[in-house]
Amino acid sequence: MKRLWTPAWIARHVAMVVLVVGFLGLGWWQVSRAAAGNSLSWGYAVEWPIFAGFVAYVWWREVRLARRGAEESTEAAVDPADAPADEPSPSVSDGPVRPAVRRPVRVARVPAVGAGEDADLAAYNRYLSWLNANPGARPGDYPG
Repeated sequence: MKRLWTPAWIARHVAMVVLVVGFLGLGWWQVSRAAAGNSLSWGYAVEWPIFAGFVAYVWWREVRLARRGAEESTEAAVDPADAPADEPSPSVSDGPVRPAVRRPVRVARVPAVGAGEDADLAAYNRYLSWLNANPGARPGDYPG
């Protein structure tokens, strides 16, 4: 819980309150304009509270993720080897399963070795290499 009271989190809390209050105020302003006869303001009167709800939802989700990260870090600090023998050690099935961070797969660009080369594919590859060698040329200028 202390993690949510760092200077960065205090700034996020303040920003959320300012945005929600501001968006709700703008919504009320649009309601007053719509009541005065501006029919377009009815749409904006509905839109501003939706924006405020979105800001509140994003803030709530970020707080929840930060608290979950704090709980996982404290659970990771407990060594299962230090647990008494009569208590079962935590297993993989305990708690939510999170996907592991994976590194990107690097693939070497090696041409595939086939039994024979397709004549149409070879002609198309020659055409593409000619276009690449002649960047200002048009497709109709190809001599082949």
